[in-house]
Amino acid sequence: MIQPLNLSTSLSRLPIFVITGFLGSGKTTLLNRLLTYSDLKNSAVIINEFGRISIDHLLVQSAVEETMVVMESGCLCCTIRGDLVQALQNLFQKRARMEVLEFDRVIIETTGLADPVPIIHTLMDNPLLQTYYRLDNVITTVDAVHGLLQLDEHDETTKQIAVADHLLLTKVDLVSVNEEKTLRNRLHQLNPSAKIDHCVQGNIEQPFSIFNANLYDPTTKTINVQQWLKAETYVNPKTDQHHILHSTHIQTFCITYKQRLSWQIFNHWFQTLIALYGKDLLRMKGILNTVENDLPIIVQGIQHIIQPLIVLPAWQSAKPLSQIVFITRHLKKEAVEEMLVTIINEQE
Repeated sequence: MIQPLNLSTSLSRLPIFVITGFLGSGKTTLLNRLLTYSDLKNSAVIINEFGRISIDHLLVQSAVEETMVVMESGCLCCTIRGDLVQALQNLFQKRARMEVLEFDRVIIETTGLADPVPIIHTLMDNPLLQTYYRLDNVITTVDAVHGLLQLDEHDETTKQIAVADHLLLTKVDLVSVNEEKTLRNRLHQLNPSAKIDHCVQGNIEQPFSIFNANLYDPTTKTINVQQWLKAETYVNPKTDQHHILHSTHIQTFCITYKQRLSWQIFNHWFQTLIALYGKDLLRMKGILNTVENDLPIIVQGIQHIIQPLIVLPAWQSAKPLSQIVFITRHLKKEAVEEMLVTIINEQE
């Protein structure tokens, strides 16, 4: 029998939002602007910066200094990953002792050169953090002027976009309509389910949408699996020669299975994929129809880590089925499907 978290238990933990994006893409400008909104005043902020002087810290509005944690000893996602865990634990303990304001969310801003995957690993896989926190949304800023070039030249940019729940195009006032459309198409090919919005000098038309882009919308208190999964968008895109030359190693696809399967089969499939292709599983998320549970099960994973399962209170679709969407590197849909079929046949 599966023992996933129920939705209410998951939502009782404090949400963490990760803001990532390449150098100069406008992360700090966005953060500064967000923190001017009164509805976000109860936010704890963790900023990562290289070197001894944390320039970003000087730029962030003083309103959040009381709960600010600034790390200056290196990159958040690699050399000081342990510090991230300690910082989040310390913040929660100070909150419990009422030594800081009773923040209701944490925002983590990564460095521009950061691969966000190790950060997300830490948030998803650390049992102590899972007691108090839940990873909610990953927000990636994309420079409209230099985004296409950065995608071609920097693997970090591709990962930042692949793991995002919400993409924010910055500096759109400096590019033509056609240039923006080309970039949007490229982003959609890399991450079909991510929402894409404008962000000019930190301003977003609907600023709170980036905090409500996940499975559960706290403003309406509703669940929208279709909007979150967007399985229908995971089709093989037609690409031009430029995209073929530079990005054919990124694959986006959805696997649908109508028959109810045991968690043992799903777990065997996921663990085999992780063991063989973990570093190339940039993003995986889906809804499972299992033999052990009559309710839908949500699964999310990045590379070698699968987040704790969450059971939803009801099916939204008339005919329950399993749908898992993938963003992979050097791994095709046929290979992933064939592995599932093989495991099913072995169990029969």
